[in-house]
Amino acid sequence: MATRSTIMDTNSFRPEMAAALDPETRKLTEEREVLGPAYRLFYRNPVHLVKGRGSHLWDADGVEYLDVYNNVASVGHCHPRVVEALSRQASLLNTHTRYLHENILHYAEDILSTMPDEIDRIMFQCTGSEANDLAVRVAQTYTGGEGVIVTHEAYHGNSALTSKLSPALGTAQTLGLTMRMIPTPDTYRLTIDGKLAAECTAEEFGGWMANEVRKAVADMNRHGIKFAALLADSIFSSDGVYPDPVGYLKPVIDTVHELGGVWIADEVQPGFTRTGDAFWGFGRQGIVPDLVTSGKPMANGLPTSLMAARHEVLEPFAGSIPYFNTFGGNPVCMAAAQAVLDVMRDEDTMGNAKRVGAVFKQAVAGLMDAHPCIGDVRGAGLYIGCEIVKPGTKEPDQKAALDILETLRDNRILTSVCGRFGNILKLRPPLVFSESDVDWFMDGFTKTLATLGL
Repeated sequence: MATRSTIMDTNSFRPEMAAALDPETRKLTEEREVLGPAYRLFYRNPVHLVKGRGSHLWDADGVEYLDVYNNVASVGHCHPRVVEALSRQASLLNTHTRYLHENILHYAEDILSTMPDEIDRIMFQCTGSEANDLAVRVAQTYTGGEGVIVTHEAYHGNSALTSKLSPALGTAQTLGLTMRMIPTPDTYRLTIDGKLAAECTAEEFGGWMANEVRKAVADMNRHGIKFAALLADSIFSSDGVYPDPVGYLKPVIDTVHELGGVWIADEVQPGFTRTGDAFWGFGRQGIVPDLVTSGKPMANGLPTSLMAARHEVLEPFAGSIPYFNTFGGNPVCMAAAQAVLDVMRDEDTMGNAKRVGAVFKQAVAGLMDAHPCIGDVRGAGLYIGCEIVKPGTKEPDQKAALDILETLRDNRILTSVCGRFGNILKLRPPLVFSESDVDWFMDGFTKTLATLGL
């Protein structure tokens, strides 16, 4: 039997749960049958949301919730400056990129100014899947290879190409024959040369991971596959949130280049000031990618994504193959994306992520002694992983994690889980999350643990 997807199925509603729902909610879940069985809803009792503002959401009954999950509304739900920008542009023009328009040019220049000078070309799409799909094609054209390395529980998209590079979708999803997986950089459980990974230096931990890349490329070579790229996000979000030690990715990327490949930095989750230490997640690690992709946080919910590149890496593909995305880079989405970028600067979302994220992480970690089900708390900025285990062990406890999620929902707090075992609370709120929001979460989390006897 196929295993379920850790990112899609772990915290999901299933039709057999419908009997416990109120009549109106049950009716809505039944009406979703027209969408087919591939879609997923969060929670055993799905939430019917109708309004959002900042880091707060309201359901159809007027009940207010705290959003501790959403990086789509990166600068907060319905930010007035973003709403105004997209509304103004929508009233003027919306078309594609085969006509001249200032919005795409101004935004391209502005977003590239946040990246290292080596990254000097950019193309726009609608989704992170499309951005990663294009980046892989660019990498393969540049290197002349096909082989792509990902981590054990990676998720990089749902196109035909990227789904085959996304083991987090579960074993029913076939993986690419030219893809190789390396282990999750699990600083909580790994032992390296008899030393706990959490005690390793960046050089030691990075050396271990670089060696895993070498082994993967050696296996490719044995099968006649030429190495093209490492595709990874710098916080290893779907694997379970592993941002430290700072600097450990440098020897990994040095090895990728030595072996003839390029690094595609998937910044959909760690980018756009999320970590609090740099605008981009890779900046926190002090390295420069060959290709950068992003999506969800760019335009606060409008379908917008990007692939940025070193010009020499992009040229073999772009100089010979035309690329056109009907909706990618359209004037309305570019107006919204520019407004998001302006808000990030003006409201210092990076500073807020660093400041409030530190308070948040410390508060959650402060519960560990009293609640031994919390095995580890790790993260950077407003991206925190809280690992739920069986007390006294490092054994993952998915059941307890899901019970926590459902009880948090009862306490009007929304989040989800990630990681290979579906036992890590994924605390990734909008970047406007405040210290009062931390207080709300901690009050609800403490009540939740007490209710469950954890």
